[in-house]
Amino acid sequence: MGPVDFSAFEHEGWERVAQDYHTYFGDLTAQSNHAMLEALGVGRGTRFLDVASGPGYLAAAAKRRGADVAGVDFSFAMVEKARRVFPGLEFRIGDAEDLPFPDESFGAVGVSFGMEHFQHPERALAEAFRVLLSGGRIAFTVGAMPDKAVGIGMVLKAIEKHGTTDVPVPPGPPFFRFSDWAESRRALLEAGFVHPEVREVDQTLVLRSPNTPYHALMRGGVRVAAILHAQTPAALALIERAVAHEAETYRSDAGELRIPMCCVLASALKP
Repeated sequence: MGPVDFSAFEHEGWERVAQDYHTYFGDLTAQSNHAMLEALGVGRGTRFLDVASGPGYLAAAAKRRGADVAGVDFSFAMVEKARRVFPGLEFRIGDAEDLPFPDESFGAVGVSFGMEHFQHPERALAEAFRVLLSGGRIAFTVGAMPDKAVGIGMVLKAIEKHGTTDVPVPPGPPFFRFSDWAESRRALLEAGFVHPEVREVDQTLVLRSPNTPYHALMRGGVRVAAILHAQTPAALALIERAVAHEAETYRSDAGELRIPMCCVLASALKP
């Protein structure tokens, strides 16, 4: 596969896992909504766009603040899921790199855990800049580096130890590119934004037996899931066992796994 195939790979993947993403990662990703909407200054009357809206959590949180919201996602399954979970909100099919909105349509744009899934994230930032009013704000979240996004870190470590990362997954942008605070600032400035701010937000992935981060990423993700599915059965069994063993460190008294999954929140202003 060549680089041109990455968007098709992501699109096909998200069409398949909309429900499992909601099941495994819905509560996790919603934990940073408050921090993002605060960074954006979203309140009553704000015209807000949720890019890569998925099941619609961020758009719904903005609506509860009194914003006038719209959500856009390239996955038909995700848009249908959002419409079912949050009926009455506006969700439509669309590409983050070619937004279906006129110039200067919104006062705020949020991208919740979408940047690592775009083939050309610079184009997505340019499109956000285009549809924002002067004085509007952009914000995005991505997972932190694997030592702080512990759930994904333990799965990647197990793959490296017991399997291989040399698998036929189409090449895309580095998964942890925007986990680097300096790179997030650089990309925002290059897109024309000013006053970039970057910080970490604590999040916790909560899982109940028999699930571990292995199962969450295998069933509710795309890129890591593809790497896992490409392993031999023997390697996959060792990976599953290694993740289960490491995850036990995070077992609570109530029997749940409570695994740190920090994210990076970056925001900036359109002058």
